[in-house]
Amino acid sequence: MSDRISDLLALSPAALAAALRAEGVRRFCFTADPATGAVRPSHPLLRPIADALAADRVDFEGHEGLFFEVSALDDVLHGAFVHRTCRGQAQGGTRFWGYERFGQMLNDGVRLSKGMTHKNALAGLWWGGGKGVISRPASGDVTDPARRAALFEEYGRFISSLRGCYITAEDVGTHTADMASIANETRFITCIPKARGGSGNPSGATALGVVRGLEAAFAYAEGAREGDADPARGDLRGKVVVVQGAGNVGEVIISLLLERGARVRATDISAARLDALAARLAPRYGDALELTCAAPGDLSPLAWPCDALCPAAMGAVLNPTTIPALRTRVVCGAANNQLQDPARDGAALAARGVTYLPDFLVNRMGIVNCANEQYGYVGADPADDPSFARHLGRGWAQSVYQTSLRVLARATETGAHPHAAAVALADELSRAPHPIWGHRGQQIISALAAGGWAGGWAGGGA
Repeated sequence: MSDRISDLLALSPAALAAALRAEGVRRFCFTADPATGAVRPSHPLLRPIADALAADRVDFEGHEGLFFEVSALDDVLHGAFVHRTCRGQAQGGTRFWGYERFGQMLNDGVRLSKGMTHKNALAGLWWGGGKGVISRPASGDVTDPARRAALFEEYGRFISSLRGCYITAEDVGTHTADMASIANETRFITCIPKARGGSGNPSGATALGVVRGLEAAFAYAEGAREGDADPARGDLRGKVVVVQGAGNVGEVIISLLLERGARVRATDISAARLDALAARLAPRYGDALELTCAAPGDLSPLAWPCDALCPAAMGAVLNPTTIPALRTRVVCGAANNQLQDPARDGAALAARGVTYLPDFLVNRMGIVNCANEQYGYVGADPADDPSFARHLGRGWAQSVYQTSLRVLARATETGAHPHAAAVALADELSRAPHPIWGHRGQQIISALAAGGWAGGWAGGGA
């Protein structure tokens, strides 16, 4: 191994991309042996990363395939993370984000893809779990339309090379114009613009599911149990909700809560975004809305007294530092991976008497909005489709509301905290084979390995 890449996980994605290019590596991957679970790197020099994955007892969980490509246009790494494909092709959005170290990028993709497996299974979708991650360039204008289009079109070609084991979509740092660029080069994509027959931005749909989850949490406290669809349960009127993050999803959550009579205290790191939100909502809702600009990394709003806390920014905000300071009855938010360590922090929330609904349980509606684009739409808008609407109703057994009640009841009955109860249910559902295609994703990944997708690789990688 070259001295240039002796500490692989500590290198920035840009530095790793440059070093691998110098070594003549354009593509690389890691797969789990279906029989033994052993992690196999595509190149011997990447064995330290495979060993680190195998030693990860928190986030890595037999992921079927982690695929990477070094950009030919920039010092950027394209990544596709496939967790489990029993229920169908891996589905999940692509995150465009800046990482100081490749290890952070790797960890983000591993955690997020596993979360998508759980999310899709609990939603009753015939999809597996996957996630895309593109490292953000360290320099230059990434908003430049030409540069951005070229980068995302290159990513589309990378996705096509995976033969459909992973289907991408929109996520943090990307938008529908980026999806259009990706779609120029691959058909394995959802969330493309409505003008091109897609479902568009999923943010509003995601917010609807989170608010329904909040209603379920309060309804359970009021005595509702699975099967109870009483619309009087879980009324949000008069409830004080702290929303951390007023981005694309958070701002919709804020609007929906105000419409339902809740009082909202919201924070964001962007003063301009909060000013725009105040101009739109304050004239109608007055002192029911309080907006505060927070410095990046300031988690003190999590300790504000409230009836419910709704994390809607980045993940890992619930941890040994923040949980003891919480002054809320309910935590239910849109941000992915809110618990820094799911087992430890889920137990800590339960010990404090906080009702927690996991993100992958309640923020499903973004993926529901776009997952089945290829089947068409009954209504003019995807949200008008009955297959979408049933997820937000109170009667369907697999709706956000009923699944939340089921998870909370399961936690009570088993003595597990809700995160553990939700994961257990999701794991059971996620292992059901697709009724038509079976475990086809694993077959595709095995074929990619045997065919030398990473450049002369045939599943070895000593």
